[in-house]
Amino acid sequence: AQIKISTAGRIRTLGYLFAWPGMDATKFLKTKRDQKPEVSEWLLAFGRFFAGALLLWLAAKAALTTEPILNAWVAMFGLTLILHFGLFHLVALIWQRAGVAAEPLMKSPLLAASLSDFWGVRWNTAFNKLVHDLAFRPLARRAGIAWATIGVFAISGVIHELAISVPARGGYGLPFAYFLLQGIGVLLQRSKTGRAFGLGRGVRGWWFMFIFTAAPAYWLFHPVFVRNVILP
Repeated sequence: AQIKISTAGRIRTLGYLFAWPGMDATKFLKTKRDQKPEVSEWLLAFGRFFAGALLLWLAAKAALTTEPILNAWVAMFGLTLILHFGLFHLVALIWQRAGVAAEPLMKSPLLAASLSDFWGVRWNTAFNKLVHDLAFRPLARRAGIAWATIGVFAISGVIHELAISVPARGGYGLPFAYFLLQGIGVLLQRSKTGRAFGLGRGVRGWWFMFIFTAAPAYWLFHPVFVRNVILP
């Protein structure tokens, strides 16, 4: 029995290192999940995956529009569906089927009731866990919650500069500005004025979240990146 437990532990550790995009090692390695995923979850994950593949194919064929920039955005949306909402969700379901507490990285971000809910709870939980433990907590102890919030968004901005602007060889500063704006938005939402206007809940919170994330998305995936990376 001891050999079986040890073997299972090694398999799960290797799975965490090489077959799981999440960052919560304690939960993945030590927490057991007894409930198996519902059929509807499998269908949703497969549906998103194939919808993304269809969008990517339509963009490559210029079937929806002949405008290159619009095609690139269709392709990027398709890639997001394939990876973040499709493949990563399927991997989570496979691990859940094996009894591992592996939660999807994306938790219905369009249902977020506020900007902080979107970035802190629903969007890319792997990065949220990592940056919260390694950056937010130490910064909050030294500089306070407000500066820690700006700090973690600044870190995200630097990472996206490396992933977007550097390969594109241009558009430097735009992804960083995008995430800095998100941090300012979260602080505004949590301020007295934000609370008075209801920016952290309900319909107003949702619209505030949607406008803040979607309207400046052109900064994040800037034209240089689209032309030099996505379109080729």
